[in-house]
Amino acid sequence: MSNHIDLQIACETTGLPSLELFQRWADLALTSITDEAFELTIRLVNIDESQQLNKQYRHKDKPTNVLSFPFEVPEGIELNLLGDLVVCAPVIQQEATEQGKVLFDHWAHMIIHGCLHLLGYDHINDTDADEMEALEIKILAQLSINNPYES
Repeated sequence: MSNHIDLQIACETTGLPSLELFQRWADLALTSITDEAFELTIRLVNIDESQQLNKQYRHKDKPTNVLSFPFEVPEGIELNLLGDLVVCAPVIQQEATEQGKVLFDHWAHMIIHGCLHLLGYDHINDTDADEMEALEIKILAQLSINNPYES
């Protein structure tokens, strides 16, 4: 089963993962949780767009790595639109460097993290965070990516 990804590149960053990699990461995250196939948008943005969206929707006036916007399908409508991920490419690159992570491993983590948010997972409290992180670690291990939460 494969999900449909609409990849939007709205930044001028070089060295971005391919559509095939985004597809692989999203498929792995989503099929780890459900048998349902979805449509989702992954939009790659610059610092300014990330900061504006983060301020507007989370009231935090700074750019962030990934924002998830789940789509709520109106009752009675048959549509497998999961939602949108807005990923700030420069923040991902900066975090990978600062944290000493392989760049595409960090990209994979952020896409998987965002997909789990679209499915309703969160990390607001410790119990939910532990559950979400355990899922991320398990999914990333299937890609031979080490636990991103270990120092």
